[in-house]
Amino acid sequence: MKVTKQTLYKKEWAYRPLAMDVLVALVRDGSTKQTVESFRLKWRISLPGERDRLAQKMPRILFGGAFRKDGMKEYNGWILLEADHLESLQEAEKLKRAVSAYPQTLFAMIGAEGRSVKFVVPYMRPDGSLPQERSAVEMFHAHAYRHALKTFEPRLGSPIELHEPAPEMGCLLSYDPDVYYNPEAFAIHLEQPVEMPDESLYQEEYEKLSPSGNAGEALYNNYRYISIQFELAFQRALSRYGNLDTKMDFKPLLTYLSKLCFGAGIEEEDCVKWTGLYLGGMLSEVEIRETVGNVYCVEKGFGGTPVCKPEQLQTLKMEEFMSRRYEFRFNIMTGAPEYRERNTFCFSFRPITERVMNSIALNAQKEGLQLWDRDVHRYVYSDRLSDYAPIEGYLRALPAWDGKDRIRPLAARIPCDNPRWEQLFYMWFLSMVAHWQGRDVQHSNSVSPLLVGGQGCGKSTFCLNLLPPELRTYYTDSIDFSKKRDAELYLTRFGLINIDEFDQVSERHQGFLKHLLQKPVVNIRKPYATQVEAVQRYASFIATSNHTDLLSDPSGSRRFICIEVLGMIDNVQPIDYAQLYAQAIAALDRNERYWMTHEEELVQMAVNEEFQQRPLYEDLFYRYYRPATHADEGEKKSAGELYLALQKKSGMKLPQGRISYFGRFLKKAVELMYNSKRGVLYLVVEK
Repeated sequence: MKVTKQTLYKKEWAYRPLAMDVLVALVRDGSTKQTVESFRLKWRISLPGERDRLAQKMPRILFGGAFRKDGMKEYNGWILLEADHLESLQEAEKLKRAVSAYPQTLFAMIGAEGRSVKFVVPYMRPDGSLPQERSAVEMFHAHAYRHALKTFEPRLGSPIELHEPAPEMGCLLSYDPDVYYNPEAFAIHLEQPVEMPDESLYQEEYEKLSPSGNAGEALYNNYRYISIQFELAFQRALSRYGNLDTKMDFKPLLTYLSKLCFGAGIEEEDCVKWTGLYLGGMLSEVEIRETVGNVYCVEKGFGGTPVCKPEQLQTLKMEEFMSRRYEFRFNIMTGAPEYRERNTFCFSFRPITERVMNSIALNAQKEGLQLWDRDVHRYVYSDRLSDYAPIEGYLRALPAWDGKDRIRPLAARIPCDNPRWEQLFYMWFLSMVAHWQGRDVQHSNSVSPLLVGGQGCGKSTFCLNLLPPELRTYYTDSIDFSKKRDAELYLTRFGLINIDEFDQVSERHQGFLKHLLQKPVVNIRKPYATQVEAVQRYASFIATSNHTDLLSDPSGSRRFICIEVLGMIDNVQPIDYAQLYAQAIAALDRNERYWMTHEEELVQMAVNEEFQQRPLYEDLFYRYYRPATHADEGEKKSAGELYLALQKKSGMKLPQGRISYFGRFLKKAVELMYNSKRGVLYLVVEK
């Protein structure tokens, strides 16, 4: 069984399989010691935002098996568990010894930052085998991870960090001369599951250990809260003794400030340090330190009288509770807040409903906070929540393109006789990604592929598979053009809209569909809002149909790439979505064209003629008349006269509202036309 060393080299991940004895030697190696000790020093003095950049420079060990650039090569059934945020290296050593005492522990080491323990537990199926097919591996690994966490955390008495279980889970390479490795560790048997485990809520199934026991304790350990207390205390001291002046007597102000800090629960050293920032230019550090020290010696009731107002304290407690128990974000595509609970097996974000807000309020009240549903609503609809753009986030996280064309071969999975189809699909796909990224705000992706084929050939599945699983929430094949406001909202809430059964779109909605296709920006009034705002359009369109007589507007046919599907679409082969979309971004960065020229539009309009609907009046005209070929034959008639004549000859009642459309048809079909007092006359020959 092997693990994988993952290293970032020239902005690309490099993968190297390692045997366990090689990994153990690497963890004990002297060169690793120098790298890790330097990392630990920088880690301790860096800000949280800088730590991610530091971690990217360190090699990672993926314990789930052997991996390469194109995916998983071999799965080993090993589950990585991490006990993070320990107090010291000594505590980490103690926990590692406790972990190593279990016969199921395969490997254990101190984490790279020096305050965590990483350990590995092996799993296998009862017959000694392991799954190797990707979907079976993911199900087995998810159930095994959940079982391991529930098994070891209660026994160790220390919280284990929760991660979304994936075979690619890993940790930073560390240095540990006493690394534990037991090649004879007992593997835990687990039946092969047939589905992924359900996500459990905070109150369900499993009470996850948390580093903080309750809201009050976590709050008063929060450095931000203590800092705010000092600022409020300093403001109160200034309001009592006046502004700072070199001539003033600082002793009363300093004494009063020290009393306030003592009552607020600010440690003596913090009080001295922060006071020096304001008064260091006027008083010596010795005088500040001695005065503060004397006050702290004689005062009583440390932390018993917070400086802030009750409303401020309530707000701070609410923010601490929200950040400790939940993770929030505001989805700018759906226009709604989303959440997931910390310290649970809820790894995906969910919409915040009224029921969720009531549950959050009840959980807060259970911890002693006076928090009501209106307070929760105010919080989740405020700027406390960071904006989340799902499509842009997915595109930003893509790797570099490897140079292999994947967009045109994807189009080639549709059997058709149009030699231009692959290139047309390529341009449409680039346009879709370009408008997702907001590269063109003056135009929309107004062209749509229209797949025409028999029932069950895989058209709708092909459309769905164009989006990766992470973005399929933003795909829909259900749009009602009669509800215009909802249809316009779809332009910003979805990334791809499939007009399924395109032939079912009524003719009276064709004009609105044309408007949606070419609308570059969405101007909407959101629910319960009073103002109209312009929001980014994300949606591109694709369509499917079982019938060939689809297009009713010849001039509008340039907006569709009509393709007749001649067989079964290949929806079986997997799609490398990361490289598929990476290719599109690379092409756009090279300024490749993603729109059709006028000449290409004319060619496409000619191709689309076989998909045009032929109105009844057109059939009747060719049944009873033909256009005159020279001026010496036929008779001159107006469009209205011909329309009435067709009704009389056929005995059919034609709709009066179609006379204008009939006139447009005659202008296209009849070459010899004359202007007269009665209007335009057409020279036709009666059959």
